[in-house]
Amino acid sequence: MDERSGVLELREQIHLDNPQVVLFFCSCAYDLDRLARELRAAFPEPIIGCTTAGQLDGSGFAKGGITAVALAGDVSAHPYSISLDSMESDVDRIASAYAEAKAEHPLWRGFGLLLVDGLALMEERLISEIYQKLPQLPIVGGSAGDDLKFQRTHVFARGEFRSRTAVFTLFQTTAPFTTFKFEHFKPSGGMLVITESDPDRRVIREINGEPAAEAYATMAGTTVAQLNARVFSRHPFVLELGGERFIRSIQQANPDKSLTLYCAIEDGVVLRLGQAVDPVEVAKGAFQHVRDTVGELALVIGCDCILRRLEFESDGRLGEMAQIMMDNKVFGFSTYGEQFNGIHVNQTFTGIAIGRSP
Repeated sequence: MDERSGVLELREQIHLDNPQVVLFFCSCAYDLDRLARELRAAFPEPIIGCTTAGQLDGSGFAKGGITAVALAGDVSAHPYSISLDSMESDVDRIASAYAEAKAEHPLWRGFGLLLVDGLALMEERLISEIYQKLPQLPIVGGSAGDDLKFQRTHVFARGEFRSRTAVFTLFQTTAPFTTFKFEHFKPSGGMLVITESDPDRRVIREINGEPAAEAYATMAGTTVAQLNARVFSRHPFVLELGGERFIRSIQQANPDKSLTLYCAIEDGVVLRLGQAVDPVEVAKGAFQHVRDTVGELALVIGCDCILRRLEFESDGRLGEMAQIMMDNKVFGFSTYGEQFNGIHVNQTFTGIAIGRSP
């Protein structure tokens, strides 16, 4: 892949000489050092982005390459790099900047966008830390990908692609906006209580006092031997908090009958089994509510789980979902996980919808 020609093509398509921020998403197949140099040469700061498991652009879903959007006019963006090895001090710095902005501009309205290394297994701790120290700030985020290689993911921070890093960007605007999420699962069956787990490794060992894989298979109406990615994708766990649903997806069943998840789960957490509903109707309804809230859409920044895309491809519904994304001006990427306010989730679309200024 040619880094220079890819960035030059983006530069020709973006007709703004002084954008407030350039947001990009790219494949990990590029030489990332060369791509970083080309991006710095082509665009003014701030530039934020990450590697992905696919992009969402004007054509719906895309694989490979690089896509970008520039925001100008009534918007400002202030990105902050966060080392996942010293996140507390970095988040304190962001919280101070946010407090100063609120003090200087009492009518300050904005939101936060988080892009984070998708293989560091640090999303839960990071989003909780940020949300606790930036109260009442709407936050949406996505975990970087690497085209389903599951080897190394990168976030663009301080002009370079970096791992074990996150970028949190404070956006300010007077345009109408709303943050939102949707998933196409409803809870079903009885309660599943986590009775033994290893949260750091995202492993569940026991559910209701039984080996986790056995308890899950029984609830899903199958056997441990028949557990596979298709079963997991159609029956994730559902966590209900404060009247909202949050999806916890299963990565695999292990030889010791434990389950490895894409999110951390702790002892004592109560889950339900997820039952899929029509994803197309759910998406249409979610975007209609967004348009009712902010009016005509200028842009939706979207973080959409790669597990959703794989499901749509398998079911032959990718084209329908792509049309919905195009109709609602979604720009974003296929993620290894999603964040919404203080929670890390899976198999979910999280987004920021920005309406046109009056």
